[in-house]
Amino acid sequence: DTNICIYIAKQKPLSVLKKFEQIEVGDVGMSIVTYGELLYGAQKSHHAKKTHLVLDELVSLIPPLPMSIQVAKYYGDVLSKLEKQGKPIGNNDLWIAAHALTLELVLITNNVKEFSKVPRLKIENWVA
Repeated sequence: DTNICIYIAKQKPLSVLKKFEQIEVGDVGMSIVTYGELLYGAQKSHHAKKTHLVLDELVSLIPPLPMSIQVAKYYGDVLSKLEKQGKPIGNNDLWIAAHALTLELVLITNNVKEFSKVPRLKIENWVA
């Protein structure tokens, strides 16, 4: 999730860095939605040039993963179910969750409360 990418870029908290250092290059990726959120944050930054350099380095370690049409199908299905249950989550979070579900990946996040509402989504919190 975006918060974990930010923690890695800022190199804190240490618990996240330690977990990340145990991962092999190529075994991790970020949702293209996360990449968009990070680009938006970099554009807003008072230090945009430096922030973009940090983001470029992060992307070399955690490449954005492409989306297929299947992600949209998961998105629509999950959104419908969560609305029926009265448990909607943020739009971008839902896209990130659908992306992870489609690729059958574990979503690393510090936003467990939000993402735990999504059925069948595997999540880990490296902060806890």
